[in-house]
Amino acid sequence: MRWALVKVCLAVTAMVVVAFAVPLGLVVKEMARDRAFSNAERRAAGLAPVLAITTDRDELDKAVATTEDGAAGRLAVHVPAATPGGTPLEIGTRRAGGDALTATRELGRASITEVPGGFALLQPTALSSGQVAVVELFVPEGDVSNGVGTAWLVLAGVGAALIVGSVAVADRLGVRMVQPAQRLAGAAHDLGEGRLGARVPEEGPPELKSAAVAFNSMADQVVQLLANERELAADLSHRLRTPLTVLRLNAASLGSGPAAEQTRAAVEQLEREVDIIIRTAREAKPQTQATGPGAGCDAAEVVRERMDFWSALAEDEGRRVRVAGVERPVRIPVARPELVAALDALLGNVFRHTPEGTAFSIDVHNGDDAVIVLVSDAGSGIADPAAALARGNSGGRDGSTGLGLDIVRRVAEGTGGDVRIGRSVLGGTEVRVWIGLGGRAGAGGPAAAPGRRGHRPARRRRGGTGTRRAREG
Repeated sequence: MRWALVKVCLAVTAMVVVAFAVPLGLVVKEMARDRAFSNAERRAAGLAPVLAITTDRDELDKAVATTEDGAAGRLAVHVPAATPGGTPLEIGTRRAGGDALTATRELGRASITEVPGGFALLQPTALSSGQVAVVELFVPEGDVSNGVGTAWLVLAGVGAALIVGSVAVADRLGVRMVQPAQRLAGAAHDLGEGRLGARVPEEGPPELKSAAVAFNSMADQVVQLLANERELAADLSHRLRTPLTVLRLNAASLGSGPAAEQTRAAVEQLEREVDIIIRTAREAKPQTQATGPGAGCDAAEVVRERMDFWSALAEDEGRRVRVAGVERPVRIPVARPELVAALDALLGNVFRHTPEGTAFSIDVHNGDDAVIVLVSDAGSGIADPAAALARGNSGGRDGSTGLGLDIVRRVAEGTGGDVRIGRSVLGGTEVRVWIGLGGRAGAGGPAAAPGRRGHRPARRRRGGTGTRRAREG
């Protein structure tokens, strides 16, 4: 389409340039010719007063010699014989033929005849005797075409510039039309191959922009549906772990015997199957982060939203909460569901692994090349941060699937960042999530987990026993 548009514009512009330039060039040539012969007539007419007064050879020689054309040998005077059978008078160099001179005398008006090296202007002049003399002025070929070549070059340059300009404009218009279509086709191809993070920038002509909006909406719906399925599998598996723990304890108290051993083996087999489901739901994740222009989210807005989500449980458990750095928008190359899942995992660990009444905070630091999200608490801290991160990588040790830290790690590494665990200023654990702004989001990023909007934790009576399970890390 792009080259077709260029070819059409090239053909149309070339036709317009030829249609105007060729006639204009011919007009310029004719104007130069008319200018040269008009000047020649004016100079030839300068001898008319002399011829009207005298036809003496000496006087005419002096008059011809005093002119610029006469001194250059381009002027001649032809005076007919005064009496029949007499000798005609010719002054200067004759170039025109006798027939042309006779025709000019008979017609009584100026004529132009072609001679070697140019043209001869024959100007008839009446004498006092009633006869007609002819003044011959030679006009070189160069005077007739003077300036024509320059004018034609200018016209050719203007025409070429118009053609080049039209091709450039057509190419830019073609790019504006073709590139959005190519991006849309490429994104559709990527989506068909399973790269669910493919998105299309919503730009270009209105029709393609509308198609890009529809495609991005469709891709988001596909990602959301797949994420809901994985979330449902993971949530159901996590819910099964609590009754499995009770079954395992009850099976351990059955004593010995074939029935007891079979019951314990069945419980262990069921627990292994649940762990496999959890790991499968965590590891078999397609690329779902949006990678096109406009992908990402406002981290400050997401933090405020999730803190509203967790505020009910924090209030019930008497936890002091501090949030900083969310006053202004903070854009990051992470899809909104990914950041929601990571924050829920970190905050769920705080509620799960710290006693009631333990304060915590979230700080967002916006830098030139990275955004840092700090989740800190005033608990007892983590004795072995390296082991905790390793558990997030491998999973399945110490009775934990490691799903929470694995989600956070994949979100950070998908932007070229990382996750570190250290000691917070509150005295407990500090999880620092470094999100790079220069890397491409979605390169190996985690699966999208939808935010738990509309699923606020149930408010519980203050002073209750036990810590509410918010989310397993």
